[in-house]
Amino acid sequence: MDSLTQALLGASVAELVIGRAIGRKASLYGALLGTLPDLDVFIPFGGAIEDFTYHRGFSHSMLVLTAATPAIGWALHRLHGIASLKHWMAMVWLVLITHVLLDAFTVYGTQLFWPITEYPVSGSSTFIIDPAFTLWLVIGVIAALAFNRQHQFGHRVNTVCLALAGTYLAWTMAAKAYVTDIADRSMEKQGLTHNHLLSTPAPFNTLLWRFVAMQDDGYYVGYYSILDDSKDIRFTRYESRTDLLQAIADNWYVKRLQWFSHGFYRVSQPTPSEVVITDLRMGVEGSYVFSFKVADIVADGSMKPANERMSAIRDTSRLPLFWKRIWDSSINLAPQKP
Repeated sequence: MDSLTQALLGASVAELVIGRAIGRKASLYGALLGTLPDLDVFIPFGGAIEDFTYHRGFSHSMLVLTAATPAIGWALHRLHGIASLKHWMAMVWLVLITHVLLDAFTVYGTQLFWPITEYPVSGSSTFIIDPAFTLWLVIGVIAALAFNRQHQFGHRVNTVCLALAGTYLAWTMAAKAYVTDIADRSMEKQGLTHNHLLSTPAPFNTLLWRFVAMQDDGYYVGYYSILDDSKDIRFTRYESRTDLLQAIADNWYVKRLQWFSHGFYRVSQPTPSEVVITDLRMGVEGSYVFSFKVADIVADGSMKPANERMSAIRDTSRLPLFWKRIWDSSINLAPQKP
């Protein structure tokens, strides 16, 4: 999730665990600890593809964070001497673990069990910025900070808001299961086949959902709103030049992106000398966020491996259409061909 939401979640969890004992300092320490796992973005892993795919690795491992908890909890306890060591350690552990678990609800996944496995766990039931989730945390943290600590009203409001935020996450999982079943049935009814299907919320909400259904040489994209009257989803097919990867199929950069994207990627040749892999999980047609050049085609037709992130094309002018599509099923959100 976005950094603001993670800081608010940390502040809210810390208030729940230790706020009664140390007061407003709980929210401060929780916010700081809530951003700690994401500091791996400042670590150079070697190149554009490495930086992209190693994020949410060791720093987001539940095993690593659990091992680090005693040292952090002991240091905070020594610094303040307020509350028991047990409570400090419980606060640290819960703040760190809720951070990585929340990330696992998003589409990019989190290596929760590193180093046992690098598999990125991805629920893809929540967009990386979701105001409906963040709002509860904002209310709870503000209440905890604003009200008189002696009466504990703010503490109780924070507890209720944290519970409501958790309930919202449960809703996203139920909504995902519901719409995925509709998408599967709709494709079957239309005679459309796929190797694997991705369902993920459209930006900033969980009422409108986006589907990507992969084939060997292309993919389908469709949208469905929970408020739609019909359960027939309109899918648009796009080409993927997977044949371009034959000569570099064993290249580490190619295999790494295939693995990290869970197979949801497009291969294209934007210029005669470039081979590009685009992650289809974040963005829409004509405006994807993460694309990487994996090969240069030289004069004799052979391919030279490359490792370069392409500039993202961000068409924010289309964002209002996503809101309108929630209520109006006639709006086509994927009309462009790459």
